[in-house]
Amino acid sequence: MLELMSGEGEPMGVTALARHMEMPKSGVHRLLQVLRAAGWVRQTAAGEYECTLKLWELGQRVANRVDLRSAAAPAMRELAAQTRETILLSIMDGIEVLYLDVIDSPQPVRAHTKPGDRVPAFCMATGKAMLAYASSALIDRIMENLQIFTSMTITTRDQLDKELEQVRRKGVAYNRGEWGGGVRGIAAPIFDAHGACIAAISVGAPGERMTEAVRRSVAPLVIDAARNISRELGHTPAS
Repeated sequence: MLELMSGEGEPMGVTALARHMEMPKSGVHRLLQVLRAAGWVRQTAAGEYECTLKLWELGQRVANRVDLRSAAAPAMRELAAQTRETILLSIMDGIEVLYLDVIDSPQPVRAHTKPGDRVPAFCMATGKAMLAYASSALIDRIMENLQIFTSMTITTRDQLDKELEQVRRKGVAYNRGEWGGGVRGIAAPIFDAHGACIAAISVGAPGERMTEAVRRSVAPLVIDAARNISRELGHTPAS
């Protein structure tokens, strides 16, 4: 229905929509009311229906993510070559991390993640990297929905606030086994041309390989990768 309406140059009535979709008018009317309540369509003074700008907004989000993947690809490949571990590009979606792109480690034992996977943001290095620049309201939502996954999971607002302050100060975030599966992670935030934190890049590896010495050596590489991607997106760091 949305595809049909967005392709028309003028609003459409229930009868016309029912004819094009080969559906009963009652069914079309019910669908329109659902779409109207969700903000996808609006009713005109003449009683017909047309799409709202919500379609355009959604399209822009997708376009921005595609641009982000393209901008991040060279830095991800370089980081993969430097570390031989799994490289992940993530964004925030609500209170979760959504993985946009993944380069798998060539090693037989590795962190297994695929694009489209979602995980709780407060447990992950990429999530913390982005939450460090998120609103207080979003942090409140996370605490309201907090779950404990391992003995390392953050359980209080004070713990989370301290970690996020460290991210802002050091430019890097860590997952020390807070989600599960024995995976550890190191992440850094990515900024757009307006200075907003829109994504994060991380290195993920089994805990036995992600030693303290490895973390110290890999952290600067992750930070450099994030800076290079931010630069590609037009970000100019404050002097």
